[in-house]
Amino acid sequence: MRQPQLLAAYEQLHAAYGPQHWWPGDSPWEIGIGAVLTQNTSWTNVEKAIAALKASGPLTPAVMAAMTDAELETAIMPSGFFRLKTRRLRAFTAWWQSNTAADRPVWNGRNLPEFRRDLLAINGIGPETADSILLYCFNLPVFVIDAYTRRLAERHFGLGRIDDYHHLQQIFMDNLPTDPAIYNEYHALIVRAAKEGCRKSGCNAECVLKNFPETVLRS
Repeated sequence: MRQPQLLAAYEQLHAAYGPQHWWPGDSPWEIGIGAVLTQNTSWTNVEKAIAALKASGPLTPAVMAAMTDAELETAIMPSGFFRLKTRRLRAFTAWWQSNTAADRPVWNGRNLPEFRRDLLAINGIGPETADSILLYCFNLPVFVIDAYTRRLAERHFGLGRIDDYHHLQQIFMDNLPTDPAIYNEYHALIVRAAKEGCRKSGCNAECVLKNFPETVLRS
């Protein structure tokens, strides 16, 4: 179904906020680690954990694989759930070492859905984390859905409440150019808009989309 408001909202958000330069990280590997660590915590805490990991040595899969559980748990403690996340980082590190070379995917005859499926097979990595890794680490055309996206989709984009991750993801991907740069920027803009103006409790005066044109929704 054609949903022109999705591209119109992207253009409005981009005009208001400009480029967001997501995802922060010095390498694809660091971005992937951040995607795992940010589950159930704030980005500020993730930054503390990543800084502690860097203080232990170069932030590479080989160095992380060589760390003891105690060393890894101590480093990532600021991110919370440090024992659980240590197990997840172990599994993610093993996956990375087997499925990437020079920070790029090793396809081995797989297409994107199959590669994504293998990533989802890692314990503790769900659709949002997997898609963040695919988009932000590897620049692959996968749109990330999170709670902020659902909020704006229901409140401003005329889509109603859609709980199914893949259904909402497909709507965005069907109505936007197949361009990872746009997917990257749009998700970052949604997060900023939700944090600054389109709050969970309701929109405040800073909400960029508070007067989003009804004519666009009806077009």
